[in-house]
Amino acid sequence: MPGSNEECGAPPRLRRRQLGALLAALPWLGGCTGGVLHAGPVSDHFDGQRFFNPGGAGPRNLLQLARWRLGGQREDWPDAYPSPFQPDRPPPRVAGRAVRVSFVGHASFLLQGAGLNILTDPVWSERASPFSFAGPRRANPPGIAFDDLPPIDAVLVSHGHYDHLDVETLARLWHRDRPLIVAPLGHDATIRGHDASIAVTPADWRDTVPLGQGVEAVLEQVHHWTARGIGDRNRALWCGFVLRGLGDGVFFAGDTGFDEGRPFRRVAERHGPLGLALLPIGAYEPRWFMEPQHMNPAEAVEGFRLLGARRALGYHWGTFRLTDEGVARPAEDLTAALAASGLEPGCFLAARPGQVLDIATQA
Repeated sequence: MPGSNEECGAPPRLRRRQLGALLAALPWLGGCTGGVLHAGPVSDHFDGQRFFNPGGAGPRNLLQLARWRLGGQREDWPDAYPSPFQPDRPPPRVAGRAVRVSFVGHASFLLQGAGLNILTDPVWSERASPFSFAGPRRANPPGIAFDDLPPIDAVLVSHGHYDHLDVETLARLWHRDRPLIVAPLGHDATIRGHDASIAVTPADWRDTVPLGQGVEAVLEQVHHWTARGIGDRNRALWCGFVLRGLGDGVFFAGDTGFDEGRPFRRVAERHGPLGLALLPIGAYEPRWFMEPQHMNPAEAVEGFRLLGARRALGYHWGTFRLTDEGVARPAEDLTAALAASGLEPGCFLAARPGQVLDIATQA
């Protein structure tokens, strides 16, 4: 029929689907701002203008992003993916060498031990996006209500993507608790650009930042990238964190590709066997696009083996729809990867919001 959708192009439903796919790419596209976030001497991972992965791959370009997002290979997600766990109400403090770990969702954990309360990549906003009206929306509420958080002593920010650096949440935490906020080089400009009153401690790979009570945060090299706007790609750094003095040690990987296992070998060589590894297991399809920046569950299991940690929790899945795999597939693929490796299923769990893990030390 003349003038029909079939003649003029894709049907409206497909156009809406493509538009939705592009909106879901907002954490990668960023907003319209950009600029210099860090100025400093050239190093083995900074060329004077941008940071890079030594010996590794850089981020995909916008044409590759468009090819992926318009490819139409995304598995369906439900509007809601509720956790089987009730929201946690953590205690005010956990003393001594025991560690209590509560999963908030995506990459946000509350770590309690040595009398400290530490948050990783805290995101309490409804969307992981530069906009309040578009972009990936939560499929489940935070595993701890913000008002139920105990006083926060330290916040660790791994990099600047919107699903990890949530300036609204950081501002709420700052004005409530005045925590020590530690972030890789350059992200102090982003955070203070939102609220100039916020104090941020910027640090480089291999730097050590005391958190108090004998606990130290060591920034570790992982394989990733960062951006918040079109013009600021890799103008700031990314990292994982090792927490020494918290139980038998904790590694929080932030976001990372497997990178031939090098991030995990480095941590094992520098810190020895740790009590707990927090490792991303989601946002990995399609592999041709995601492999340099996000591990799949099989790679996460191999990273866990290389680390030599006793326990692991998998995160970065089931809360924000960022990539093509279905909502439950990371957990299913993790179960299969553990079976193939011969590891006990209970040593590496796919965390759900509200889930709590109490860890005793070997000492």
